[in-house]
Amino acid sequence: MRSDARRNREKLLAVARAAFAAADGPVALEAIAREAGVGIGTLYRHFPTREELVDAVYAAELDDVTASAGALLARSSPEVALRAWMDRYAAFVETKRGMADVLRAGVASGRIATPLTRRRISGAVAALLEAGARAGTLRADADPEDVTTMLLGVFLATSAAHTPEQTGRLLDLLVDALSPRPAG
Repeated sequence: MRSDARRNREKLLAVARAAFAAADGPVALEAIAREAGVGIGTLYRHFPTREELVDAVYAAELDDVTASAGALLARSSPEVALRAWMDRYAAFVETKRGMADVLRAGVASGRIATPLTRRRISGAVAALLEAGARAGTLRADADPEDVTTMLLGVFLATSAAHTPEQTGRLLDLLVDALSPRPAG
């Protein structure tokens, strides 16, 4: 891909990410192209359908979320990194509101593989839990799949009310539940 085409694609993805995150419903592709400073034809050359744009935004954000676990561990203790990563994951889930219909269709058609997404999220959780178990700050017996299920439950339970405060409290409780228990 030529450098100018790559820059246009990156601009389109960045603008689409912000537009989908801010939207409660469908986003006009023309508005994304205009905000990125390109014509609608350029958008369609990179992303021939709305679904392909949504898929690309989703994939880029999933990459960011899963990669952030390692970066957080490099800067913070495992339990602090875990809590910060949970906030990052919550933000990822929250920004999907503007893409919800297209994402559901992508899952239903098999374009977006939920088992792969879940494995990647659980892999990030596993890295955080393993670091915490080695440091003695997180339970060694916590199953990453169980933690992922609990996270999804928190996000599902708080999605209708859009209350970041309640989400934060529930995530604090989850991290507390993952703390080692005193012997006896």
